Amino acid sequence: MEKLMGLLKVKVVRGVNLAKRDARGSDPYVVIRMGNQKVKTSVKKKDVNPEWNEELTLSVSDPTVPIKLAVYDKDTFSKDDRMGDADFNMWDIAEVVMMEPHHLLALAGEAIKTVKPTRTNCLAEESHIKFTNGKVCQDVVLRLRNVERGEIELQLQWLNIGGAMI
Repeated sequence: MEKLMGLLKVKVVRGVNLAKRDARGSDPYVVIRMGNQKVKTSVKKKDVNPEWNEELTLSVSDPTVPIKLAVYDKDTFSKDDRMGDADFNMWDIAEVVMMEPHHLLALAGEAIKTVKPTRTNCLAEESHIKFTNGKVCQDVVLRLRNVERGEIELQLQWLNIGGAMI
């Protein structure tokens, strides 16, 4: 069994300008996979700008394993339609988590690391990793691929096993 490094709490905040997959709109939900783990949000009926504000948790053993996100349109009588996908890595947040505690405390509330959008990631805008209220956090806006439009907003928070960061 792999050694558990910590937990990554992924708050799926909302979707923005998602694609319509049915005549009356879409009934979107988000599936997040990391390795053999799979978590998903609830379905939001007839909404291309859904607000989930749902927290999903992944166990992290290897921070180099990418996190894959997919958005689907729930259908009653046929296979759910894919509404785009994105992936992101958590290596950047893991690097901050592995910093010495006194460095984190000295930088509390400030951007410790900034991740910029590139051709190899799905970021729609710069993402800042911060140490706030004793927790390493990152707000992420992902641009969906393999679809005409849409973004998903996430808030990531690292949880150490067995207690506080410091």
